[in-house]
Amino acid sequence: MSELLTDNLRLPLLLCLFSFLVLWFSVWIGIKSRSERAHEHDAFSIVLGATLTLLGLIIGFTFSMAVSRYDQRKNYEEEEANAIGTEYVRADLLPTASADKVRALLSKYLHERILFYTTRDARELAQVNNATSRLQAELWSAVHVPASAQPSPLVALAVSGMNDVLNSQGYTQAAWRNRIPVEGWALMVLIAGFANALLGYGAGKGQANRRLLLVLPVIISIAFFMIADIDAPGRGLIRISPENLISLSYSLHP
Repeated sequence: MSELLTDNLRLPLLLCLFSFLVLWFSVWIGIKSRSERAHEHDAFSIVLGATLTLLGLIIGFTFSMAVSRYDQRKNYEEEEANAIGTEYVRADLLPTASADKVRALLSKYLHERILFYTTRDARELAQVNNATSRLQAELWSAVHVPASAQPSPLVALAVSGMNDVLNSQGYTQAAWRNRIPVEGWALMVLIAGFANALLGYGAGKGQANRRLLLVLPVIISIAFFMIADIDAPGRGLIRISPENLISLSYSLHP
């Protein structure tokens, strides 16, 4: 069940629609429980204001979390490009046969890393990850064999560079899996639901007032959509473009 919820949260539009329905239902519950004089009580105004303030702070804090993780993923994409480019140059430190093999494998590896950022289909992405794992094993073998046969400080630089290439991919994968937990989304929607219920509870009569009560659920749902979109790498509208990897590919193969 948790895996299913996590997969659904990767679809920001689904979360937006779901949150809007929950929030509008909360407003409806508040209207049905409405007190004619609720808005005249100072205590009610204080509770409503405090709840909306808390909701705003939580949404702002969650948005900050999503943006910081987005920036982290961008930084790791840049680190991957730097590591691959550096190792491509350090391949000259290996024997000629091994150097040619490493460069050829790095070219294939670079292509797969670009596909990782640009592929949307889940099955194709799984194939990309499998190909990446296979190429990583071949790349490590390509530098490990000559390093074991002829150990030297220069060859050690090539081995160290390959280690950076492999580590950078692992950091990227970890950053893409690091998202806002399902429990955090559930609690945030719950708080928003209570805020909208209080808003409906204190609303006055009239169709105009009821139409106006739609504004807050719509705004909150759009905010949830934006946060979920930023926090869902490879799924939403706001995506990380592998500009550095593509630029490196052009420089290696003009």
